[in-house]
Amino acid sequence: MSWTGVLIGEGFEGNGTSAAHVNVMLGDPSSSVASAWVHALASPSAGHASFQVTARPGLPVRPLTLFVNKATIVNDEHGKVTWGGAQAGVAAGVLDAVRTGVVPADVAADALLICAVWVDPGATTAHQDVVFINNRAATLAALEAAGHQRPSVDDVLNYTGDVWNAFFRP
Repeated sequence: MSWTGVLIGEGFEGNGTSAAHVNVMLGDPSSSVASAWVHALASPSAGHASFQVTARPGLPVRPLTLFVNKATIVNDEHGKVTWGGAQAGVAAGVLDAVRTGVVPADVAADALLICAVWVDPGATTAHQDVVFINNRAATLAALEAAGHQRPSVDDVLNYTGDVWNAFFRP
């Protein structure tokens, strides 16, 4: 692998209980991301059990990707959406990033990726298709932002709008 370092990005897609918010950290095998990847995988807690993202059972995506749920799993339905549609969406977003060169194949071969993913506790299996689509788009957007180191400090400082998010608008 010719690339070394750590890249961080964020993506948000959709609204309501089907919204996807994904934070990514991509790092080489000697980076702090690698240490965090192993630690998160080996340290499950109630409602939070990180797991490897797969394209299908037995086929992990590359870069090797760890899914970290940001919302505590509150019930079976929320778990099914998190481990089902959201995980599959993250897998598809990672594959899209590698297929389009956002993450170069030589980097994907060795790098480790952590995706911290929000799945609304109110999401149900009836939402899985939209959850999949939104997580796919948010994951790709987060990896694009990381790869291009966006936003720049100038982008942030030049923003003159109100500060807001999906849960609060002053």
